[in-house]
Amino acid sequence: MNRLRLHDISQRLRPDLPVWPGDYRFESVVTAQAGEGSSVTLHRLCMSSQSGTHAECSRHVRDDAPALGELDLGVFLGPCEVRDVSAAGTLVTGADVLERLPERVERVLLRTFSKADWDHWPTGFKAIDPSLMDALAARGCRLIGTDAPSIDPETSKELRSHQAAHRAGMGILEGLVLDTVPEGRYELIALPLPIAGIEATPVRAVLRAID
Repeated sequence: MNRLRLHDISQRLRPDLPVWPGDYRFESVVTAQAGEGSSVTLHRLCMSSQSGTHAECSRHVRDDAPALGELDLGVFLGPCEVRDVSAAGTLVTGADVLERLPERVERVLLRTFSKADWDHWPTGFKAIDPSLMDALAARGCRLIGTDAPSIDPETSKELRSHQAAHRAGMGILEGLVLDTVPEGRYELIALPLPIAGIEATPVRAVLRAID
């Protein structure tokens, strides 16, 4: 009998979670407390749309691109391939991963950290070469995911990999937690929140494997 296994690949949202330099930190404030006379407990949440593990679309870099809610939900749900590219240089290229992927692939998640440390901002993280983005798009890729904060270098102004994702109509997941996930084929479930007109939202990202 097959045994269902789940891998939670999401960061835990918390006030001390590192964010992109200058971005808004996560806040969770109690606005009503059942134990203090209120009939319910309520929280007010304040955060960046890019907080923690998040889904993103090319509206992030182009005002003329569709908003995240306009993308097919199926982009963020379905078979995916996880590959470890932690031995790559500062840019993950086709030479680092393409030979280990199927000729047709819908979703690819890349583990760039040997071990992620989300107690500190990971300056100098590995980004994805835009030529690799183009090569994945040619194989039918609908979504690219990374455990890094961005698919582009931290200092990039051109954001060429984001622009490549735009050309391909590709969805993006950033800030994944892949430390304990073996390479292989999984089912990805990482649905964005239905917020109108937005470029990104945090997600609860899960991989499901069947033994």
